[in-house]
This record gives sequence, structure tokens and C-alpha cells, in this order.
Amino acid sequence: MKFSEMQYTRPDVPKILQQYQDATERFQKAHSAEEQLSIYRELEAVNTDIETNMTLCSIRNSIDTRDSFYAAEQDYCDENTPLLEEAQHVFEAALLASPYREKLEQQLGTLLFQNLEMTQKSFSPKITKLIQQENALQTQYQKLYASAKITFDGKDCNIAQLEPYKQSTERQVRRAALEAEGSFFDEHQKEFDELFDALVKNRTEQAQTLGYESYVELAYMRRLRNCYDAKAVANFRSQVIRHVVPVVGEIKQAQAQRLGLKRLTFCDDALSFPDGNAVPQGTPEQLLEAGREMYREMSPETAAFIDQMFQMELFDVLAKDGKAPGGYCTDLPGYHCPFIFSNFNGTSADVNVLTHEAGHAFASYLADRTISIAALRQPTMEACETHSMSMEFLTSPWHHLFFQEQTEKYAISHAEGALVFLPYGCMVDHFQELVYASPDMTPEARNQAWLKLESTYRPYQDFDNLPFYSRGAGWQRQLHIYLYPFYYIDYCLAQTTALQIWSAARKDAKAAWQQYFSFVKMGGTKTFLRLLETTHLRSPFAPGCLQEVAAETKTWLDNAYAELAQHTKLIFKSTFSGRWAVEKRILENAP
Repeated sequence: MKFSEMQYTRPDVPKILQQYQDATERFQKAHSAEEQLSIYRELEAVNTDIETNMTLCSIRNSIDTRDSFYAAEQDYCDENTPLLEEAQHVFEAALLASPYREKLEQQLGTLLFQNLEMTQKSFSPKITKLIQQENALQTQYQKLYASAKITFDGKDCNIAQLEPYKQSTERQVRRAALEAEGSFFDEHQKEFDELFDALVKNRTEQAQTLGYESYVELAYMRRLRNCYDAKAVANFRSQVIRHVVPVVGEIKQAQAQRLGLKRLTFCDDALSFPDGNAVPQGTPEQLLEAGREMYREMSPETAAFIDQMFQMELFDVLAKDGKAPGGYCTDLPGYHCPFIFSNFNGTSADVNVLTHEAGHAFASYLADRTISIAALRQPTMEACETHSMSMEFLTSPWHHLFFQEQTEKYAISHAEGALVFLPYGCMVDHFQELVYASPDMTPEARNQAWLKLESTYRPYQDFDNLPFYSRGAGWQRQLHIYLYPFYYIDYCLAQTTALQIWSAARKDAKAAWQQYFSFVKMGGTKTFLRLLETTHLRSPFAPGCLQEVAAETKTWLDNAYAELAQHTKLIFKSTFSGRWAVEKRILENAP
């Protein structure tokens, strides 16, 4: 069945709530673990139907936020999801209190019960109305963001469609695009500020109602951080400042020299090479076809996966009016398939998101076929992001299908970007920690806190009086801060792991694929740290891990710069400090 043929049915919430109530009562009266397990499976089927329909609604709403039918249905889902969560909360409490728990753990796994204990601590019927309000605020933010219609270069553009201009080889075009983007946020400054302020206060009230000092503690529970804590994350961020920020400074210095600039400003940040960034060669349809060829060659499992994706038309990737921003992969469990959403805009990010979201989708496809317990198919999010970020690198042998003669440039900018991301991701996490520790911060105080963190995590950044960004509001472009609080550190932990897998792949591609495949195949049956241990990968928290990962990636970049110089007119050289520079002169007869 194709995605367009999948029928959405509004979940009958009163009926479902009664099903849950009846099932919970029968569960509590059951006389054996087997009987309770049967009831658990019964509700698993109910949840599959709910999730499938609500996800269909969410996808179609994000494809066109102006569609009045799905906008109304999304409002219905936002309002009723907490009521369903409340019913599930009651059943899970009964599951945890079962006199047959030991036998149930043998069937369902101890980790499932550990996670349920954390879930119990992160919800109560007392906060149902607050969660309904939070859902509505998040939907408002997404609609506001998607409403951007910015006139630029004679066209009406949304935020994603401005991206190619921000990578133009003409500096004035780059700056103008950033100014145009910033003008949208500045025009709606009050709305963005008020939405976030309401979200912070709402989430803080949820946390305090549940007995937490701040939302930080509640967020860690909700993200099921079952094998590390905030102290470990703070130490990880410190290691990034110590070992990664200096390397990123060198990367940015080299970028400035490549571009022939004495001073790199924010409007230069997205341009990697003076003759332009690597861009995909072909139409969106050709890129998708290249993706199909790549995954068919990669392994028998990825071949079967990609065939399903195409046969069922499980993609929506073109940027268009009214479409929600960003990219994601989600699951349609009732149809045993994932779905990939993106906003292609003609930049290398199109390939990044295709390989990244396909990593998520492949993991979902595999888990659906190998793990019988739905609650254990998906691990915690840092492990999920390891699936996707590693896939970005494991597909390297096929990147020429997308970039042709620009493949080397893409490889360099992609590796640089992996390291450059780590400080930014940590900055997003640190910012949220500060905000939720002081929920009464004014909008101006939040912006100043962001600017202060910029000087720590991205000291090379110069906003050069750009509107919006120079006032410290750039964080409002980051969807996760509004929609998925405290998610961003998951990306950082995953990136550190993905760079290890890429390092292994450069030494033995076949062995690295098997290591990755073993990691993915375990789904959520183990904690993140146990998944790493089982597949012989180092914990990002381990002393020296970040330092080693940054050094290995920098060494690869040094070699890649030198190799690129062999057949381009740009001459790279190593300075006494170990920083890479590029001479401005052009050799007329360079090979």
C-alpha cells in the first residue's frame, strides 16, 4: 500500500479509554503471568492503532500546515494525547505492581520495567491540562515558523528555501539572505518570545507539580536517561570545550584562509570553499534514485528496506509553501514501515538529511522485523541518533552518486561539520539548562545568556551586527528548543559514537558495517552504554574519548586537504602550529 492510500481514522478516545480501563481491571484480577502477558499484548495492539493514526495525522499536517482538516485533527490529537497517556499511566502502574513481575520481566525484559519506573515519575493526571496546553503551544510555534514567506531574489521563500542563498559565493548575497531571514523573526519577535516564555513556565509548573525542583530533572526522566545523569553531561560539555572547541577554531581559521578572508563573520560561516560548496548533482528525483542504488548495493537488508520505501512512497522531501520546517523520520507501526519527511533546498544538506533519516528508517524497519516487543524496538534517543549519524558516514563509498566531481569537497565539509556541530549542540543543551534553572528570565536575559555561551562554545563567531543574530535570538531558529527540550545533547553523544564508527570503517569497512548492524539490530533492548559496550565502542563519557575522536578526525581532514590540493588550484600547507592554511594564490598551470 502506498502512503497516499493509507486511511486516517480519528482515534475514538472515549472507546479507547474504556478499553484501557477494562484491560487494567482484568490485569489486576489475573491469576497468572501468562494471563497478564496476554492483556499486555492486547493493549500493545490498541497502541499500534492509536500511534498509526496519530502519526498519519501529524505527517499530513506537517506536509501542509494550511490544510484545515489535518490542522483540526492535530488539535484533537494534541488535546487527547494526555488523556490517553493518563490511561496508559494507570495500566503501567498496575504492570509494575504485578505479583508476577519476576516472570513478566523474563518475558518482557528488565529494562522495560526500569524505563516504566522512570515514566511513572514523569507523569501524573495532575498535569494533564498542562500537557494539553504544552502541545497546543508547540503546534503554534510550528505554524508560526512554517508561515514564513520571505521575498528574496524575486521569489517568496520559506526558511529552508533561503539556505542556498546563505551559501552563495557572493558575500553580499549571503548577508542579504541572513538579513531577510532575520527580518521574519524580528517582525514576529513578540510572538516567538511569548510562545517560549509560555512553554518554559508551563514545563516548570509540570515539574514542580510532580515534586521536582526544576524542569531539568523532569526532562531527564522523560528522555529516559537510564544510564547517565546531568553531572555526566556537564562533564561531557566541559570535555567538548577543552578538546573540540580548539580544533573547531583551527577548522574555522582554515575556512577563512580558503575564502581569502582576514576575518570570518557569520555570513561567511556556511560557505566552505571559494568556488562554492559541494552541491548535489541532479533533481530531487535523481537524488532519491541514487539513494535507492546506494542502499541496494550496501547490503541485502538495506536493499529490502529501500525497496519498501520506494514501493510504498514513504518520502516527502521537497520544500514548499506551508510545509513545516526541518526533517524527520517517524514510524507507522500498523503498516510496518517508517516515513521520511524533509525540505530539500538544493544544498548538500539534502544528502545529509537523506542518509541521516534513512539511518533512522532502516533501524525502524529492522526492529519491526526482529524485536517482538514494541516498547523495546526503539532505544533512547542518543542511540537512535547513532543509527542515523553513523549512516551518514557509512554511505561515504556511494557519495559520488550524489556529488560526482564534487565528492571530495563534500567529504571535507561533512567531516568538518561533524566536529563543528559538537560545540553548538552542547551550547543548545547548556542554554536550556540555564533557562529552566531560572524560568523567570526575561526574553532579553535569555538572549544575553545565549550570547555569553556563544563566546564559550563558538569564540570564533562574529555576528557583525546582523539583525536577529547579533541580539542573541538565533536560538529561536532551533526547533528542538521549542518542541523537543533537552534533545540536542543526544545528537552530540551520537556524533561522538558515529565518528568512532567512521574511523573503524576507514580501516575495515566490512567489519565496521557488522559493528553498526549489531548495534542497530539490538534496538532498545539495552541501555545506550550497554549497546556501546556490547559492540566494543567507547562511551562518549569515557576519559580521553572526545580528545581521541577529535584528533583522529582532524588527522583525516589534514590528509584530505593535502589530497584535494593535488588536483585543485588551491594550495594547502601546514603551519608550524599544526593549523591548516590555504594560500590565496592560484597556480595557472596547476594539474
